[in-house]
This record gives sequence, C-alpha cells and structure tokens, in this order.
Amino acid sequence: MKHIQTPVTDDEITRLNVGDQILISGTIYTGRDAALPQLVDLIKENKLKIDINGSAIMHTAVSDAGIAPTTSNKYEIESTIPFLSEHGVKIHIGKGMLGRKSVESLEKNNSIFVITPPVAALLTDKIIEKKCVAFKNEGMEAMYELKVRDIPGIVAVSKGKQL
Repeated sequence: MKHIQTPVTDDEITRLNVGDQILISGTIYTGRDAALPQLVDLIKENKLKIDINGSAIMHTAVSDAGIAPTTSNKYEIESTIPFLSEHGVKIHIGKGMLGRKSVESLEKNNSIFVITPPVAALLTDKIIEKKCVAFKNEGMEAMYELKVRDIPGIVAVSKGKQL
C-alpha cells in the first residue's frame, strides 16, 4: 500500500503504476456532472479561486448520507478530464473504464485515474471535514473541498496503460 499526500508532485505520480494500491490523504475536491463542466469554464475565464495544482478530484456528490464515486466515463465527467489534467489535477478518482483519448491525455499530463470502491460508509468514514467551495446552487452536486485520511484506491490508468 502506497501512501499519497495531496497536493502531489509530478515525481510522486511518476512513481505510481497501474495496479498500485494507494491511500490518499490531505485535501481532495469533489465534482460530477453538474460541477465539472462549470469548473472548466471557471478555469477558462481565469476565475478559479482554489488551487488545483497537484490536486485530486473525486467524481462524487456530497450529501449527509456520504460520498461514493459515480461513473467517470459519463460524457459530462470524462470530457473534463483532459482539460483538468492539463491545468494541474493529478489524480482523478471514480469508477468505470475511461476512453483512449482520456488515457492519452492523462499520460501526456502525468496524471492518473484511480478507482475506489463505491462503498459510501467506508469512504464517508475517511472524511475529516468538508466545505462547499463552488456551485452551491447545485446542491449535493456542488464542488466540495474535503480533508480526508486514507481514501483507498487502485491506480487504474497510468503512463498510457489501464487495468
């Protein structure tokens, strides 16, 4: 098991390979269908108020019931992966298989895709604190900043290879 602390560096990402089991601690951001396209727009407009360099984004909503990954290969999510990776996101956390274009963009930008078990109780137990940082009007699909300890995952895409 490899321990990852966010924000991560390019060197840390380079040392990870497909199949590595990891535990992610530190700050992660959340976003899914409603938030991620808006996040891309904020970056394009140079209006982003948070630093996503070296960050991790989990494809999930946040509710009182907890968090669990959503399917990352939905168009609204997967279409944002190349842009967000190019602009500093190093770890994308979700579930499902990504298309070739996404795999290639992750390789080009030295970023990875991590799958995590869709077990809300386990993942929710790893949250130390949470706060909404953008798109509050989207309700549970708003973008949150989570302080987490030991979110488990398996590297599913790295260096152009995938599980």
